[in-house]
Amino acid sequence: MRTEWIRCPVCGGKTRNRLREDTVLINYPLYCPKCKHETLINAKDLQITVIQKQEC
Repeated sequence: MRTEWIRCPVCGGKTRNRLREDTVLINYPLYCPKCKHETLINAKDLQITVIQKQEC
């Protein structure tokens, strides 16, 4: 089973979450501890799609 760290779409840093090949996320609030941004994402088959970037 392949796993990958989820990278922040804003700064590109690693977040504290990992994806497996069979993971499906819908409207997941991804928080980046490095740049302090929260972004809504969808994920399926290790492909991440950004729904919306929330500005501070």
